Amino acid sequence: MPKVKVARKSTLVDMTAMCDVAFLLLTFFMLTSNFTKKEPVLVSTPASVSEIKIPETNIMTILVDKDGRVFFGIDGQDKRQELIKQMAEAYKINLTKEEIRNYSLLDLVGNRMEVMKSYLNLQAEVRDRPENNNGIPSDSTNNQLKDWVKSARGINPELRIAIKADEKTPYPVIKKVMKSLQELDENRYNLITRLDAGPAKD
Repeated sequence: MPKVKVARKSTLVDMTAMCDVAFLLLTFFMLTSNFTKKEPVLVSTPASVSEIKIPETNIMTILVDKDGRVFFGIDGQDKRQELIKQMAEAYKINLTKEEIRNYSLLDLVGNRMEVMKSYLNLQAEVRDRPENNNGIPSDSTNNQLKDWVKSARGINPELRIAIKADEKTPYPVIKKVMKSLQELDENRYNLITRLDAGPAKD
């Protein structure tokens, strides 16, 4: 008896529903994700068990790397433009509109005001090089950090200070930063750390 051949049919899978789900998930993650700010140096913060979260707005960030270089920044491009204008006026530096705009795009800057004009004229990829980021002076003889903090506070009185330092940063450097803040009557600030599990509970 001859075998009956079953006609082959192409398998058709409707992918419309799966595509809809994929794009919904993609949209959800894009809208709910918090992108980390680009920092000029990598900092490994010390561990702590504190779970207090620092707000995302109205933040004045002071970053100190393991070599003791100090970086400074505030949030809000319009506030940054006002800040660099005030600092340039205080140090008698003429900045162009393009240089002011370049500064407003940077989250953190770590340089002396004397070289700020040439620094802002560098290409974006060149600015990140270590030799172009020597840190903001915070010594007793030349404490430009205090001027940055004072100007930023005048622009936005609601700013909260956050200090982010590397776990290998020498203590005298951190002490100088804190002393600079105390001289400005800035005695409240947050220390940014990474969350540690802490001791196991019985």
